[in-house]
Amino acid sequence: MKVLGIILVMLVVLIHFGFLVLEMFFWDHPVGREIFSMTPAESAASAVLAMNQGLYNGFLAAGLIWGLWSGRLDVKVFFLLCIIVAGVFGALTAKITILFSQALPALLALMVVWLSAGNARPTDPA
Repeated sequence: MKVLGIILVMLVVLIHFGFLVLEMFFWDHPVGREIFSMTPAESAASAVLAMNQGLYNGFLAAGLIWGLWSGRLDVKVFFLLCIIVAGVFGALTAKITILFSQALPALLALMVVWLSAGNARPTDPA
């Protein structure tokens, strides 16, 4: 179960590094426009905001890497919860699909990480 938790957290890390790359480097590019269904004018007008968003996704991924590297349950739980909240907010304010592409993978990872921790307190390494 612990290995599954690590794999799921790594999957969330990869998803968020993918968001970083898309939002920072491919937003105002044909690939980004197709993925996010934007016109060239829309992508150009929002490119700086998307880069900022991509940077935040990179910080979330870095936080999860820190949690994996340190083995700290509290760090993994904190960053997974941040991603879940961001995914729910994005689903409510932008696009419902964000719930499935961002919040759901983090929720699954959180459940497995939490269950695999057993009786560990949140500050204990898990």
